[in-house]
Amino acid sequence: MMNRISKIVAGIAVCMLQPVLAQENTGEVAESTGTPVERITEIPQDTTVVNQVSEAAPQALPAATESKGEKVKVDGVVSVIGDYIILESDIDKSYIDLQNQGVSIKDISRCQLLGKLMEDKLYAHQAVQDSLEVSDKQIMAQTEQQLNYLVSQVGTMENLLAYYKKSDEESFKEELFQINKIRVLAENMQSKVVDEIEITPEEVRQWYNNIPEDERPVFGAELEIAQIVKEPEVPEEEKQKVVNRLREMKRDIEENGASFATKAILYSKDPGSSTKGGFYHVTKHTGFAKEFMDVAYTLREGEISDPFETDFGWHIIKIDKIRGQELDLRHILLMPEIPQDALDKTQKELEEVREKIINEEVSFADAAREFSDEKETKFEGGQLRNPSNMDTRFELTKLDPTLYNQVRNLKTGEVSQVYKEEDQKKPGRITFKILKVTNKYEDHKADYVKDYMKIKELALKEKQIKAIREWMEKTIEDTYIMVNSDYKDCDFSNNWLKK
Repeated sequence: MMNRISKIVAGIAVCMLQPVLAQENTGEVAESTGTPVERITEIPQDTTVVNQVSEAAPQALPAATESKGEKVKVDGVVSVIGDYIILESDIDKSYIDLQNQGVSIKDISRCQLLGKLMEDKLYAHQAVQDSLEVSDKQIMAQTEQQLNYLVSQVGTMENLLAYYKKSDEESFKEELFQINKIRVLAENMQSKVVDEIEITPEEVRQWYNNIPEDERPVFGAELEIAQIVKEPEVPEEEKQKVVNRLREMKRDIEENGASFATKAILYSKDPGSSTKGGFYHVTKHTGFAKEFMDVAYTLREGEISDPFETDFGWHIIKIDKIRGQELDLRHILLMPEIPQDALDKTQKELEEVREKIINEEVSFADAAREFSDEKETKFEGGQLRNPSNMDTRFELTKLDPTLYNQVRNLKTGEVSQVYKEEDQKKPGRITFKILKVTNKYEDHKADYVKDYMKIKELALKEKQIKAIREWMEKTIEDTYIMVNSDYKDCDFSNNWLKK
């Protein structure tokens, strides 16, 4: 496969751009050579000095000299793909984005990031040529959600603009919009290439038979799991205690001038905002609970809501600023305490259900339908589905750690003990569960009959990869591509095909 890709890359019409140099404190640009450079000299370029763009990956930045009278390298064009250009700062921003996602950049080279950017631009360029439509409204909604998340990480819009060295919110939003639009175009183009590809049972059989027996894939241990969930009932008096406490906070803020942000830091149980004084930047498209959004958009600037309930607990909201359909708000979240006797009662009820299942008085599936409080699974007899493909099988090594610890020693048909679980997404929410391993599949070499669906998926993926290779080969031949001479030694073999 790699030889094939390398041949494709070798066929790229790669031209070399001379590095763009600027004389410090002057508008003087060093003379460039070659027709390819002349073709892009009219493209506007950001002249921010490269070593000022980002401190995220200083070891990866091109060398730049700042001493007086010497030339410094500016944010020049690294590559041209059809109608798109890639700047040095685009690579730097990729490093920042990876770091913000918690990804280590230690072993990621600029060549690798450039190759990925070139690949995305190639898909996007061809999407435009093929007149693939994208919804600007949908992309703007995604951009606003992204912006809200970024603001939530740094506290305020001002902090965010300072972090990314942007002068105003609108220009930053427009830049994010263009980035997201290219991403969506690239995704749509790749989908167009592979979506209509199908594979017949005969093709699957031939693909499988062509694999030498000692090279056939080995599938890891898998489980099918069902569960019954019971949630303790919160007494009304405990709910009322929380409501009264939130009312007291509201009164203290309104009548005594107490700080809403300080109270959020001290008392709010929302891990996503408590350290930032309960702050969120929201729009109509922010994916918060409907009850939360309904209350937020009825308040005036500076107004504090009465306590209200969502699935996460009880809230009060204060509106800091209104910008059209955008809100800067703060909120405090509290959850009612669940008394120990309510916890004990729920655990005992579920232990009694387990006893009936063990004594074969009722099947696990029927017990789930009758007793489980989890609407998503009870009507399927408690059967869990893998969210990645909606299949009932889970790879043992990829299970959530809590779930893994409960089922790893169970045999097919066995039922776990009752255990208590605290929801990490909804702090304070406690449930009790029992699990059953309905089927267990040990590590094994691929079997055509037992693993047909997995084998079919692998065969289809290889067919799709072949189609992408052929598409890429043709598209590269028909697309104007240039690469800066600083990157002439890059090997893009691993970038011109998405795994």
